[in-house]
Amino acid sequence: MESNRDEAERCIQIAAQSLREFKLEKAEKFLKKAEKLYPSQKAKDLLEKVLASAQNNTNETDSIPKDGDSTRRRKSAASPSRKPQSSEPDYTPEQLQHVKRIQSCKDYYEVLKVSKDATDTDIKKSYKKLALVLHPDKNRAPGSAEAFKAVGNAVAILTDAEKRKSYDLYGSDDQQNISRGGGGGGGYNHHRTYQYGYTRGFEADVTAEELFNIFFGGGAFPTQNVYSNRQRRFHRQNHEEREPGYTALFNLIPILLLILLSGMSSFFISDPIYSLTPSSKYTIERRTVSTNIPYFVTENFHEYQGSLGRLEAAVEDEYKTNLRYACNRERNYKESMMSKARNFGSKDLYRKAQLIETPSCKKFEDFKLNGRF
Repeated sequence: MESNRDEAERCIQIAAQSLREFKLEKAEKFLKKAEKLYPSQKAKDLLEKVLASAQNNTNETDSIPKDGDSTRRRKSAASPSRKPQSSEPDYTPEQLQHVKRIQSCKDYYEVLKVSKDATDTDIKKSYKKLALVLHPDKNRAPGSAEAFKAVGNAVAILTDAEKRKSYDLYGSDDQQNISRGGGGGGGYNHHRTYQYGYTRGFEADVTAEELFNIFFGGGAFPTQNVYSNRQRRFHRQNHEEREPGYTALFNLIPILLLILLSGMSSFFISDPIYSLTPSSKYTIERRTVSTNIPYFVTENFHEYQGSLGRLEAAVEDEYKTNLRYACNRERNYKESMMSKARNFGSKDLYRKAQLIETPSCKKFEDFKLNGRF
């Protein structure tokens, strides 16, 4: 029923605009549709106004003489009915309330109305609801564009594992780093922290419009802003490409120094004693005594005089760490595919995502169950 309410509100907005343009038939059509979707007093009142205007227009047209002044008289009769409506706000109190809530938020979790331990799925679900309510093409309340950017920036940061980790460590406590981003000289605002949706050091890699199109397939609202943003990036890149050659060479100096230092350090660093994967150098397979984990050594390993127990402990630690990382990658990939399937609303894709195997996770769990880790 809530989805019908949003659609009904959109129909009322279209009807109000049609009434201002004196397109009474179109206004009546959308108001009736709004009443079917989600009956409201606002739609009823506006429909009565449209029907009354249509009746008055009919009466006035019938009474006007059929001469050259008829067009002027119809225009003069129609113009008074437009003036009172021009002063009415082009947004609802609910829409303004949504914007004010975003302006009063102090961190990204509050912006998206989720807890700090919320999953990616919870965050994306909340974003989809808020983005539909706050999109500037639908919500014309003052500050809706900035609030929409704040929601987009929040979901971009909190669904990126690395950025979310950094934000949790530094973002919410360092309020002085938060600016009114976007335009010059906005100053700092400690209370309305996210009025413009950006913090220094925690900005999204894509624009709010591009994020919206990623979630909704690009067909819900016009994408002129996306085009203009990409155009600005294109001009900025061209400007950077036209920089003098000596500037590019100067930028390469740190890289050349790193290459030189890494080459010099190779003379002082000996090769590892073992490898977890076979190669042309590490050809002899061995297994740890306690957990039977395979590792590979060179042909002259018999000359090794260190502690074999410490060596095999290092092998087991590295193997366990690699296995845990591989498991995390597999789980993240599976969860991302399931999340995409849910966003697209495809049951077939969701079933396929559920069937994705995670062999590293299975191996890791087997080791834990057998007491080998």
